[in-house]
Amino acid sequence: MLRRITAAAGVLLFAQGIVAAEVHLLPQPREAHFSGEVAIPAGIRVEVPGRDAEDEFAAHDLEEAVMSFGAKSDASYPVILLRADSADGKAALAADHVSLSPEMAEEGYALVVGPAQAQVIAESAKGIFYGVQTFKQLLPLAGQKAEIPAGTVRDWPAMKYRAIDDDLSRGPFPTLEFQKHQVRVFASFKVNIYSPYFEHTLQYPNQPLAAIPGSAMTPADVAELVRYASQYHVTILPEQEAFGHLHHVLKYDLYADAAETPHGQVLAPGQPQSLELIQDWFGQIAKEFPSPFMHIGADETDDLGRGRTKDAVKQRGYGPVYVEFLTRIHDALAPLHKRLVFWGDIGGADPAAVSKLPKDMIAVPWNYGDTKGFDKMIEPFAKAGIETWVAPGDANWSLVYPDANVAFGNIQGFIRDGQRLGSTGALTTVWNDDGEGLFNQDWYGVLFGAVAAWQPGESSIPAYQAAFGPVFHGDGSGKINAAEEELMLANQTLGRVKTDFNSDDLFWLDPWSAEGQAVGVKLIPLAEELRLHAEKAIVLVEQARAGNSQLREAAALDAMDLGARRLDLIGMKWELSNEMARAYARAITGQHDKDQQSEIYGLLYGISSNNGNMQDLQNAYSATRDEYARVWLGENRPYWLGNVLARYDLQIQKWQQRGWRFDEVIRGFDGKKDLPTAESLGMPAVN
Repeated sequence: MLRRITAAAGVLLFAQGIVAAEVHLLPQPREAHFSGEVAIPAGIRVEVPGRDAEDEFAAHDLEEAVMSFGAKSDASYPVILLRADSADGKAALAADHVSLSPEMAEEGYALVVGPAQAQVIAESAKGIFYGVQTFKQLLPLAGQKAEIPAGTVRDWPAMKYRAIDDDLSRGPFPTLEFQKHQVRVFASFKVNIYSPYFEHTLQYPNQPLAAIPGSAMTPADVAELVRYASQYHVTILPEQEAFGHLHHVLKYDLYADAAETPHGQVLAPGQPQSLELIQDWFGQIAKEFPSPFMHIGADETDDLGRGRTKDAVKQRGYGPVYVEFLTRIHDALAPLHKRLVFWGDIGGADPAAVSKLPKDMIAVPWNYGDTKGFDKMIEPFAKAGIETWVAPGDANWSLVYPDANVAFGNIQGFIRDGQRLGSTGALTTVWNDDGEGLFNQDWYGVLFGAVAAWQPGESSIPAYQAAFGPVFHGDGSGKINAAEEELMLANQTLGRVKTDFNSDDLFWLDPWSAEGQAVGVKLIPLAEELRLHAEKAIVLVEQARAGNSQLREAAALDAMDLGARRLDLIGMKWELSNEMARAYARAITGQHDKDQQSEIYGLLYGISSNNGNMQDLQNAYSATRDEYARVWLGENRPYWLGNVLARYDLQIQKWQQRGWRFDEVIRGFDGKKDLPTAESLGMPAVN
């Protein structure tokens, strides 16, 4: 009897003769029926009878995935890629009693895994490619038997556009090789749009001033990335801010006439130079990027009405002035024959103004924290007949490790409601507000966005979590999934501290400052709990690595280890700082008691010595600095790294200097001097 496996809404998975938990597929297919296993002891060979070039590429992608099973031979298990309109494809569909419904035409596929062969059947090259991605996930993990589940899959996406937005303007800037890696991973999870976000980091030959050498995509970079991504059916959709978020352009006096406020961050709608600049930028973008879309940004235009447009906004209102400028941008760029995508802030700021927008634009309402209440963000555009994509967030900004507790619920709810209200796409975002973001820490969140955009309805968070480790890392032990759960618990613990500081602020905050002491009142009782979750994550990752030398995405595991160690250091800093303050208070109280001299020295050397707490913190920042630099350079260009390492250097210096000063205190105590007050050492006094 077939056994039903609970999965995402609208998805049916069945299994017989195999353990349900072993069938890990991301995204979950619409329909999947598995019964028994097929042995593949002689490996796998891939056949493309139609010899289509795009299907040959999909075959090569699969061949790379099965290389570990040995060289192909006549005895190998065949995987055959068939177009549905070919004679072989029609025969296969009839023989397997499988149909391709109309909604499967563009990207859907059927996958049939039988005892003698497997067949991927689709009407399009995209369908063939996506069927191959699903088959790859059926392959056994390292150490498992050489067998795959037998059965049938029918699958197609819920949303036409499944996109990832990557912030390339606030510090970290990926190497071209890492961007190619992103494309490969995105495509394997059926993402079809990669949207790099630019404020000043796309190089324009006519406007070269703002693009800092070493931290901008050149025309050659763009050409290569576009070429590479097209093989994986991924469209590169550039987002060049064209209204707000342009401080790193407008800080130059050359663009003073385009600024709403001096050296501000918003273009002034009424200034001729504003539209000239936009036309120049997007004229080049249209030539370099074959995408049918161009993203013009236009979010968070907070300066609008504070400078050159003050009178216009006062007389006509914020919404009309904003919409008029977007319309002017739309009309000016119309000759480029691209559809313009823009952030949908105006839907909340002035819903009544939305009806005046051109109807062929695509609005992207965004929300990065809520889990419900999304209808009001989407409906103003839907009612005006404007297409929408929804944009949830990975909750990575200004955090030492992304908070999946926030991201999962936000992604799940926003994409679910977007589908219900007719949104055609989902654009899952990462932002690097603090300049410290590492994309290798973002996979857990952004890939749930990819999965939820393909799957219909409300995607299951537990199903995704269970499948993530096996599918992304090739980990069958469950330890990587458990480590991610520990990091979620660590972030939950920090969330209970209830301060205005995010975890990145806490990482740099001096625990002995006035602010640090106020935070410590709330954080110290939770420090041990925080550290235990982080330390368990570190152990689990290393245990998984030790047990499986073939784990995938090693760089992401490095980034995960780094995130856990930074979380641990937050707890350690307040824990040890509190212990030092209390130890010093005891030392001062007993300093004149000769019977306590041995204990007093023990307390003092515990604060500063080879094994002192001050040195522990200095060494922890030093070690984390080195690890951070390695992880950064594993994905990013060197630019901006110095700004982050300078923060580490200041922390190392701080605890080094405190250690030296305290060594003076100990030498003075040796010379029979009284211990100075805690306050004179920058240490909080403890009663």
